[in-house]
Amino acid sequence: MKTQYYTATSIDGYLADEDGSLDWLFQFGEIEEIEGVEDDYSQFIDQVGAMAMGSTTYEWVIEHENLLEDPEKWPYEVPTWVFSSRELPAVDGADVRFVQGDVAPVHAEMVEAADGENVWLVGGGDLVGQFHDRGLLDEIVLSVAPVTLASGAPLLPRRITDPPLKLVNVKQYDDVFAILTYEVQQASES
Repeated sequence: MKTQYYTATSIDGYLADEDGSLDWLFQFGEIEEIEGVEDDYSQFIDQVGAMAMGSTTYEWVIEHENLLEDPEKWPYEVPTWVFSSRELPAVDGADVRFVQGDVAPVHAEMVEAADGENVWLVGGGDLVGQFHDRGLLDEIVLSVAPVTLASGAPLLPRRITDPPLKLVNVKQYDDVFAILTYEVQQASES
C-alpha cells in the first residue's frame, strides 16, 4: 500500500495556469486518448482504494464534468475525502466525505477504507504538501507536459531537499509526455 501523488504538471512545475485552467493540458486530448499514457493511468487507477483532494480540485471536477446536473458521471468508484473549510455541494450517489483539519487521522481512515490498495492524493499541491509534512506521502508520479506556464497553481509548494526525492522510474510517450516516478525519502531521526 502506498500513498501517491499522481498528477500532470508543466515543465516549470504548475498544475493549473493563473486562471485555474487546464486548457494547456487538454490541448493534448483527454488522458484516454493519449497513446501509452492511458495504459499507465488505467494501471494506476486499478490499484487505488481511496482518494483525497482539496476543495479547488473538487470544484473543478464538478464543473468540468457538470456533476451537479449529471451526477452519474462522477468518475471515481472509490471513497473520496474532500478537504475544505467551506461548505461544498455533494454529488448525488458519489461516496464523497467532507473533512477538514489535520490530514493524519483522515489518512488513517483512508488507509482502512483502501483495504490494502493505494491512496491517491489527487491535489492540490498544498494538500499534498500537508501529507508530506506528516510523513504520509510515499510516491510522486508526474506526467510532465512540454509546456511552461510561468505562474499558476504550484505542483508542490514545499521545499524538499534533505533527503531529496529518489527517481525510481522514467517513461516517455510519443514526443509529448515524460512520466517521472519519485519515491519520497523520509528523514532519518537523530
